[in-house]
Amino acid sequence: MPFEFKELGMGVLLIKSKVFPDRRGFFLELLKATEFEKYGVPSIVQGNMSFSRRGVVRGLHYQLPPKEQGKIVFVPKGKIIDVAVDVRGLSPTFGKYVSVELSEENYYLLWIPPGFAHGFQALDDSLVVYLVTNNEYSPQHERCINYSYVEWPIKDVVVSEKDLQCPSLDKAEAFK
Repeated sequence: MPFEFKELGMGVLLIKSKVFPDRRGFFLELLKATEFEKYGVPSIVQGNMSFSRRGVVRGLHYQLPPKEQGKIVFVPKGKIIDVAVDVRGLSPTFGKYVSVELSEENYYLLWIPPGFAHGFQALDDSLVVYLVTNNEYSPQHERCINYSYVEWPIKDVVVSEKDLQCPSLDKAEAFK
């Protein structure tokens, strides 16, 4: 099996891909539907990539039903702290979050199911790939919580104007 799946809590999965190095470089499988389906990860419907300079925080974003999304996040270049915050209004873990370092050195992927706000901070200049499940981006269903909900490792953050306007968790619209 080219993947190892580790439950981080609340349905968030850390996915470790087996790396096959040789004198030319390396090879790894980024996605294999049959393996991912065993762990409840739906098919990909959209792929996105961002570049962020060190210190940038993106997030914390989510989409409400009926346009909810899950995300598989991968970092082909650089290093980030990736965060998933439970925004499911009736969940016993509402407001709790998990975080993990994703980097070009560890090749980890993170599965974030629908019902979680997602965000990250770039610890180095970083390329971040998001493979989105369930639904394509829908601006009218997009919601966010303020980035300051998370204690980020780099204190001097760079945040978009849009993300600065996100409400605190207690004022954000919960995922139902």
